[in-house]
Amino acid sequence: MKKLLIPFILMLLIISACSSKTTTEKENKNATDENKSGTITYQSETGPIEVPADPKRIVALSNAPNVISLGGNIVGVDEWTNMNPLFKKKLKGIEVVSDDSLEKIIELNPDLIIVGSEMKNIDKLNEIAPTVAFTWGKLDYLTQQLEIGKLLNKEKEAKEWVADFKKRAEDTGEAIRAKIGEDATVSVIENDAKQLYVFGDDWARGTEILYQAMDLKMPEKVEEMAQKPGYYALSLEVLPEFAGDYIVFSKNPDGDSSFLETSVWKNLPAVKNNRVIEINTKASTYSDPITLEYLLKIFKESFLGN
Repeated sequence: MKKLLIPFILMLLIISACSSKTTTEKENKNATDENKSGTITYQSETGPIEVPADPKRIVALSNAPNVISLGGNIVGVDEWTNMNPLFKKKLKGIEVVSDDSLEKIIELNPDLIIVGSEMKNIDKLNEIAPTVAFTWGKLDYLTQQLEIGKLLNKEKEAKEWVADFKKRAEDTGEAIRAKIGEDATVSVIENDAKQLYVFGDDWARGTEILYQAMDLKMPEKVEEMAQKPGYYALSLEVLPEFAGDYIVFSKNPDGDSSFLETSVWKNLPAVKNNRVIEINTKASTYSDPITLEYLLKIFKESFLGN
């Protein structure tokens, strides 16, 4: 009799275990579904904020490119991102709004609003939908992407991209330094209607890639004058002091490019040696994944030829 009972008991245990496993799986699935349709707590600069776990209608007055890179569904966007050639197609038909466009934003029925901490009407926007503010420049370019990942409940995707991008950019930088020399310098110069500018290592235009990720050197004069404030305005006459062995020229299509015809420019060693890499200012003023990938490709092809 005991021999007959043992298999019977084992069978009951197996059935019980399977039933328990199925129940647990259902509970986990239900918890996941609830989380997606519910809220999460995001630890913002100003404290914890309850935001949608799966936001469907995002108004991004700030950091829109970061949101786009993570597949966030934007229904309202700032004018600067909308004008950027990298995002025009992705934002086709999307309403352009500002921190003054309260009525428009209400009509868009957002479930999440992202703003810059310097913007107006944040309290009023928060009455429309949970509003999260970021201070420009407070976070480095990779940490900013991680924070947007946390906010959108896509931290895993953000972490994976950051790790992959860092590795590829570092490897590319190592190859570039091996080719041009460890002591070769790179300047990032931009024109506007009246002036020239040179940039430090965290002012977009690819500066984070070149100086931080790739560990390329900037000229001493650039480090002295532009590194701490982020940028430095200079006249054409002193440009040779700031020009590196290689120049990344952030060309503003609305700026004055007449200096390109001057002897000062033409006599720069970087110009004479065909070491000028041109990028479009309007497509280079952010430091989000889409812009960074775009610029990394340009730098890799320009420095290494592949």
